[in-house]
Amino acid sequence: MDPARRSLERQSGAPAGHAALVVVQFSFGLFPIVGVLAFGAGGFAPLAVAAWRMAFGAVALGLLALALHGRRVVPARRDLPRLLLCATLGIALNQVFFMEGLARSTPMNAGLVMCLIPVFTFIVAAVVRLERFSAARALGVLFAGAGAVPLFLGEGTEFLGGHGFGNLLMVANSFFYAWYLVLSKPLVQRYPPLVVIAWLYGLSLVYLPFFLWSAPVLPADPGSRAAWGALGYILVFPTVVGYLFNAFALSRLRATTTAVYIYMQPIITGVGSWLILGERLTPGLLRAAVLLFIGVWLVIRRPRQGTLVAD
Repeated sequence: MDPARRSLERQSGAPAGHAALVVVQFSFGLFPIVGVLAFGAGGFAPLAVAAWRMAFGAVALGLLALALHGRRVVPARRDLPRLLLCATLGIALNQVFFMEGLARSTPMNAGLVMCLIPVFTFIVAAVVRLERFSAARALGVLFAGAGAVPLFLGEGTEFLGGHGFGNLLMVANSFFYAWYLVLSKPLVQRYPPLVVIAWLYGLSLVYLPFFLWSAPVLPADPGSRAAWGALGYILVFPTVVGYLFNAFALSRLRATTTAVYIYMQPIITGVGSWLILGERLTPGLLRAAVLLFIGVWLVIRRPRQGTLVAD
């Protein structure tokens, strides 16, 4: 297909792509709020939610990948070790640290911590020489780091006080996820994205016995409609809908366009947390948000001459 026709098709599909990205941001932006509801009185243990998500994701995404891509779901044997490593980082460790961190923190904190993912991704990519460092991006890392510091402090200057330890766990989650994003890039260049994520969820099941051994699979109150409803949202939207709609949007929009939407997630989380849970935005969180937003913008902003990895 010639470039002009490809560009025309992208333009004609742009409205649908933007609509899909809005759905993606709401799917993930409301995730921390619904997660807290799932952990509430009579609810699930954090690792139980992680176990449900891994099992449901493996089945649902696996069936979708098989239905849409047929024999293309079978990877080359040489890719299995990388797939397992990505499943460990992007699914298993990601689930453990995010769920346990969220249970010890708040949705607003979670929304801000997730802003660190593109920053960590750039750092990892630069370390393995897939991205070039620049003065602007280095400054962005410093801004993001300065914005993250208040998340580790309690009411005063006590390190890891208050929600600090929970935030630290979610920062670790962001770091693991960043490594997964970098390591999975060769895979998504060889296979459809849905096939890759389906395999990652499937391979993550090797860790499922640990999750099931660590926490009861049912909520403390098995009849809690709130807990089951929250779990249902987590299984459908962040686990399946978010991934599918994001892949759809990427096929119709430029990667640089989709990157702008990352700012919607913490805003959706913050407003939703205020409306649903009554959480308040403190001056400290506001300062952290401003610094993090500036840092992320400097990091994801593409240099005019490009980088070693094309969008």
